[in-house]
Amino acid sequence: MTDRRSVEQDWRTRGFSCSLWVDSPGQRWEDFTHSADELFMVLDGDVELELAGRVLRPPVGEEFLIPAGTKHSVRNLGGSASRWLYGYRE
Repeated sequence: MTDRRSVEQDWRTRGFSCSLWVDSPGQRWEDFTHSADELFMVLDGDVELELAGRVLRPPVGEEFLIPAGTKHSVRNLGGSASRWLYGYRE
């Protein structure tokens, strides 16, 4: 199990915010870009992450850096809510 508080502290020391997002089953966020680097980590659920056309199934607790300007999508493929952390370079 990933300790959210530890992740939040680590990200903040590295200059990133850290927020929790909860998606309902089937939720899809398609083709986003941001002007700042973003960190992403699944806490639970069946999530698909697409980065610049590459489709990934991130395991719980693995951190991903989404560089500024990179097109990305997040999809909840499971039958229950998914929870994930995200943060932007401040």
